[in-house]
Amino acid sequence: MAAVAPTELDLGLDTFGDVTRDASGEFLSGAETIRNVVDQAVLADEVGLAFFGVGEHHRPEFAISSPEIVLAAAAARTTNIHLGTAVTVLSSDDPVRVYERFATLDAVSRGRAEVILGRGSFIESFPLFGYDLRDYEALFDEKLDLFSQLLTEKPVTWQGSTRASLTDADVFPKTENGLKAWVGVGGTPESVVRAARYGYGLMLAIIGGPAARFRPFVDLYHRSLDSFGRERMPIGVHSPGHIAETDQQAWEEAYEGFESMNNTIGKERGWPPYSRMRFQHDVGPEGALYVGSPETVARKIADTVRALGSTRFDMKFSTGTLSHENMMRSIELFGTRVQPLVRDLLS
Repeated sequence: MAAVAPTELDLGLDTFGDVTRDASGEFLSGAETIRNVVDQAVLADEVGLAFFGVGEHHRPEFAISSPEIVLAAAAARTTNIHLGTAVTVLSSDDPVRVYERFATLDAVSRGRAEVILGRGSFIESFPLFGYDLRDYEALFDEKLDLFSQLLTEKPVTWQGSTRASLTDADVFPKTENGLKAWVGVGGTPESVVRAARYGYGLMLAIIGGPAARFRPFVDLYHRSLDSFGRERMPIGVHSPGHIAETDQQAWEEAYEGFESMNNTIGKERGWPPYSRMRFQHDVGPEGALYVGSPETVARKIADTVRALGSTRFDMKFSTGTLSHENMMRSIELFGTRVQPLVRDLLS
């Protein structure tokens, strides 16, 4: 299937609530980081972006373990922007409670809630909440099946091996117009087919290499939707980035944060130390970092959208120790300059 640019494109932002540093070099508290994230969501709404996503983590580098509460605070201070997760780790949560929390968020935001469901690339939540990693696949399969039934907002009868069975169970509150849901996919064909089977949007987490290498997943998703008799669903991309007035300024501001985060996670996963050479490759055409001036980032996003036919691009704008002030300027540039440039390039 040939790659085409979509007729409509939404631009959004994602954050994991990375704990960052103040002007003196001291780490901010988790509480201050969370308050800053709410301010970031407010600015994203003011500059006309379509979506603001908050990740779920349970480790010291990230302040946000309860995304829905942060999103509810953002809902009270915003008007138009959609609010969701990036991602909700459904495997170590309860689908009924996830539905109830997001239906509540949908109510307080007047229909702006979205949920992106995933297995999670971090595994801390599994032992924390008493789940066995040997059940990694079964947990997600079964809980996604149950959540899909809950989305019908009708009484549910369900049986599985990972939680108590339900018989004609009804859950509340109901939404006014349904809840928009996606599945986050990091790189497995099985996850793509699963998203199509249940009729979820496909959110591709592209954090390494050129975006075009994910085109086979897009084609598989379209074929799978057809085979299940489902209509076309949205396709999104999630990738890290940072914007400043010039490429050089963006690189200088962002590098320390990327180095810090890669080296912290890399120690656990056996990655080699991060370097300037690796960073410069990642910000280039063959890398997955959207770091640079508004013009550079806009061109790279437009290229990605053309390659994949995606209908949404979410930039993860927080990485490691990147300061709140630099993130706020990046958000402003993303909405006021990158967004119109991307649309001009695609038109």
